[in-house]
Amino acid sequence: MTDSDPVVPAQEQNDDGFQTGRVATIAGGHAVHDTFTAFLPPLLPQFVETLSLSNTAAGSLSSFLQIPSLLQPVIGHLADKTTLRWIVILGPGVTATLMSFLGWAPGYWALALMLLATGLSVAAFHATAPVAAGYLSGNRLGRGMGFWMVGGELGRTLGPIIVVTALAVMSLRSLAFLSLAGIATSAILYFRLRDVPLRTRDDGEQMHWRPAVRAMKGFMLLLAGLVALRSLMVMATTIFLPLFLVESGTNAWLAGAALSIIEAAGIAGAFAGGWLSDQVGRRAILIFGHIVAPITLLLFLFSDGWVRIAILPLIGLSLLSIPPVLMAMVQERYPDTRALANGVYLSISFAIRSMAAIAYGAVADAVGLSTAMVVAAIAMFGGLPLVLMLFKPTRKAERL
Repeated sequence: MTDSDPVVPAQEQNDDGFQTGRVATIAGGHAVHDTFTAFLPPLLPQFVETLSLSNTAAGSLSSFLQIPSLLQPVIGHLADKTTLRWIVILGPGVTATLMSFLGWAPGYWALALMLLATGLSVAAFHATAPVAAGYLSGNRLGRGMGFWMVGGELGRTLGPIIVVTALAVMSLRSLAFLSLAGIATSAILYFRLRDVPLRTRDDGEQMHWRPAVRAMKGFMLLLAGLVALRSLMVMATTIFLPLFLVESGTNAWLAGAALSIIEAAGIAGAFAGGWLSDQVGRRAILIFGHIVAPITLLLFLFSDGWVRIAILPLIGLSLLSIPPVLMAMVQERYPDTRALANGVYLSISFAIRSMAAIAYGAVADAVGLSTAMVVAAIAMFGGLPLVLMLFKPTRKAERL
């Protein structure tokens, strides 16, 4: 293995430096990786039965998978000191193996420890793999983050379907067989990335994490505000949408299908948002998302029947166009500490989303689900001033 500059085949690299094949390979690794992390919710009823768990104990299992995400800044800082390659390569194989063998856990605490180990693998992969995709995207970071987001959305969509289908024909312990898919993915990533250095800097010098984090403070606070204001709408249109529709008289099947429509449109939105931000600028896409998403949610609330169904793709498209743009901006702004910056951003996002679910539920309990959706739409409009502040002339400009 060498960390010298790789020779990139002409068919791999475009004129703008975008290495389509390798970026697509990392996005595919993301899809496989997140397919396995999406196994947990469908498996909870199995664990309740086989391990005689209470609902509280079963619900707490997801926290063991998520808590290590708070370590992403530490992981990112360590990755900035060396090459990202091995973390990216091993991520799908390690995660797939641990998730596939959950059925072998003899008890609750063994299962919790396996999920905690999986969470560390998940945190490491997400702190570094999007940065690796960014390195290979040349001056088309938005497009690279679009590829990355599409991979994750596909994985989260396919995971539950795959695991429930597998359980229909095999036992819980037999799911271990599925780990071969993750191991094969890691093997593919190895052969595709074995000659790519994936370093933050070529000179071997690294900024100490304290001044690096201090330098990010103002920018990350603005991003935290954007994520917080957008998170309420994310909760409204993903977690609580089926419940709202059922309470409004929609049958359960159509309520579930509505969520699938938003998720499917979100895949297109993530890809298009990242891609177009390279062409028309990051600010234009962020403004588009913060105007169109809340407007379409309000239109959804004040319509009914098939008109509502027709509006759902617009919600998913506009809402999911934003994350790849923010990820591209983080990497553009801190090119010498990309993994650290990406880890800080993702850990902030994780913490805010966790609190947003509780906050939205509290608002819905107080004023009703319909009014809570109106509040979520208005809150997202509130992100527009923060978008403009991100692009003040006095700040280090990304793409205006």
